[in-house]
Formats: sequence, C-alpha cells, structure tokens
Amino acid sequence: MAGEILRLAPERGGMGILSRASYVVRSKVNALLNRAEDPTETLDYSYERMRDELQEVKQGIADLTTQKKRLEIQKRRLEENVDKHNEQAREAVRQDRDDLARRALEKKKEKMSQIEDIEGQIADLQSTQDDLVEKKNELQRRIEEFRTKKETMKARYEAAEASTRVSEAMSGVGDEMSDVGRALERAEERTDEMEARAAAMDELQESGAFEDALSDEDEIDRQLEAGRTESEVDAELETLKSEMGAGGGESADASADDDVEAELDELRAEEDDEESA
Repeated sequence: MAGEILRLAPERGGMGILSRASYVVRSKVNALLNRAEDPTETLDYSYERMRDELQEVKQGIADLTTQKKRLEIQKRRLEENVDKHNEQAREAVRQDRDDLARRALEKKKEKMSQIEDIEGQIADLQSTQDDLVEKKNELQRRIEEFRTKKETMKARYEAAEASTRVSEAMSGVGDEMSDVGRALERAEERTDEMEARAAAMDELQESGAFEDALSDEDEIDRQLEAGRTESEVDAELETLKSEMGAGGGESADASADDDVEAELDELRAEEDDEESA
C-alpha cells in the first residue's frame, strides 16, 4: 500500500505541473485573443448573423406560403370535380342510370373527403405561417434595436480608440521632446566647452606659449628679431623725416625770392609814374 502511494505521488505531481502549465497557456492565449479582438468587428458579425437568421425565417414563411397556395389550388380542383360528379349524378338520374349516378356520388364523396383533409392542412399551414410572421416581426424589431445599440457602441469605441491614440502620441511626443531637450543641453555644453578651449588657445598663442613646430627659434631669438625690426623701422623713419625737412627749405627760399621780385616791380611802377608826371 505504501509502495502504491509512493508510485502515485510522482504521477500526481506531474499532473499538477501539466495542469498549471495548461492553465498558464490558456491564460496567455486568452490575453492574446482579447488584445486581438476588435469589438466593432464582433458587433458587425453578430448583426450579420441576426440578419441571416431573419432571412432564413422569411424564406421559411415564403416556403409555407407556397405550400399553402399549392394546397389551395388542389382544393379548387377537387371542388371543381365535386361539381362535375354532382352534375354527372344528376344526368345519370335523368337517364335512369342509377349505377352511374351511384358511381358519380361515390366519387363526389371521395373528393369532398379529400377537400376536408386539404382544408385541415391549409389551416395548419396558416397557423404556422402566422406564428412565423409574428416571430419574424419580433426578430426584426430586435435586430433594429441591436443595430442602433451597435452603431452607438461603435461610435463610443472609435472615439475612445482615437482618444487613446492621441494620448499615446502625446506621450510619445513628450518622451521625444525630453530626449531632444537632453540633446540640446549636451550640444550647448559641448559648444561652451569648445568656445572655452578656443579662447584658451588664442590666449596661449598670443602669449607665445606655443613654439612653432617647424622652427628652432626660442623666445630670445624672437625678441632679438623684434629688436632688429624696430631698429630698421626707426632708421627708415629718420630718413623720411630728413627728406621731408629738405623739401621744406627749398620751398621757403622760393617764397622769399617771390617777395623780393614783387617789391622791385612796385618800385619800377612808381618811377614810371613820376616820369609821366
């Protein structure tokens, strides 16, 4: 007995695991189906099914009506036969043919019995038809109510779906703008860093901290070269001043000669005036 219990224990444990795994699988499948299900499509499908059922009811009513019409036609033919046999019986009596009259009356009785059966069938078909027409009207009323509710529900669902899409889009835009803001901050920090490095490089360049990689000159050589350049500039400036000074003296002598010549002309004019007098 104990061995049997021990043998069944692993089997029960295995069945428990399988049961739990089956439950998990069914739960996952059900969740996937719920996400994949479109309520509007389900409503449309249900509406079409109801319309198909209504069409089947209408077809049944049409079939019953057709069958009833056939029985009515058969009834009229039997009634015509009854009239015919009745006339045959009368004619046979007039001719003293009781045997023929009897046969005609027998056929008349047979046809009248058939007519009674057909009338019963027609009545049953009429009752069934009336019930189907009533059910058809009720089903049609329910379909119209369902259609109104369906359209209202579809409109609500589509509005909710659109609102959800807008909310999700806005959430996505918010996340994207957050990323853009962080990117702008990083770009601004990088730009400030590059500008600071450029300013530092310019300052170091002006201070002569960087040595020309292709030149062997040091700071002393550059200062000596600057002194020679300054001496050359000073020498050229003195030369230019000397030239400007020489040009100014010649111009003064020319001006003095012009003044003397003007005075001589005045004296000559006065002498001429005295001689004329």
